[in-house]
Amino acid sequence: MDENAFLYEIRGQVLVIHLPKELDHHNCRDLRYETDLLLAENYVSKIVFDFSKTVFMDSAGIGILLNRYKQMQRSGGSVAIYGARAQILRILAIGGIARLMPQYETKEAAVAGG
Repeated sequence: MDENAFLYEIRGQVLVIHLPKELDHHNCRDLRYETDLLLAENYVSKIVFDFSKTVFMDSAGIGILLNRYKQMQRSGGSVAIYGARAQILRILAIGGIARLMPQYETKEAAVAGG
């Protein structure tokens, strides 16, 4: 698998998005387009972002996370994060994301969590 490709997994009403090594302005356009399609085609009440492979994220990554958070809030859904390393956790904290989205260690916990 391409280390900069997104992988999507639908688990019932949960969309799990496995993020690539780098989440930046080059690939956020693809993420936005692909998740728009998935959200239109499936009833999704929760999005879970998998950061386990991600080592770099810029402001475009923060922007897409905030966009999806707002979108899920409007529809009564939720967003969670799992697998983020210390560097990514710092970026999430600085960007204000850490206050909005619960963080988990594993995919199972993130999918099951409130």
